[in-house]
Amino acid sequence: MKGIPLLALADIGFGEALLLALEIFFFVIWIWILITILSDLFRDHEISGWAKAAWVLFLVFIPFLAALIYLIARGNGMRDRAIKAQAEAKQHMDAYIRETASSSSADELHKLNDLKEKGAITGEEFERAKAKLLA
Repeated sequence: MKGIPLLALADIGFGEALLLALEIFFFVIWIWILITILSDLFRDHEISGWAKAAWVLFLVFIPFLAALIYLIARGNGMRDRAIKAQAEAKQHMDAYIRETASSSSADELHKLNDLKEKGAITGEEFERAKAKLLA
């Protein structure tokens, strides 16, 4: 059984395996940085389409230098845009939760009617609460 690829793995030493793991780690970090830069680049509405195209071109043909220059030159703006995006997302989520959690007047009236039928509140209390809800 010549040429089985698994046998090639048996020839890798512990040091080589650690080096391979380190290389994979740095490759994943590099991809993450590129995705972060590109997402920030297209999130920024202050620069023109031509400038965005130039940054993408530089990131494709001279990626390490372009990424370092981008991070140095626009790092503070990246942070500000990320914080703004997170704040907007939080506001939208809070508004959605408030909208979803709040119940309508019809729901409240139904609950009051159930309480009246169970005898937990009197008819007089029901009418006062109903008037307050409908006001």
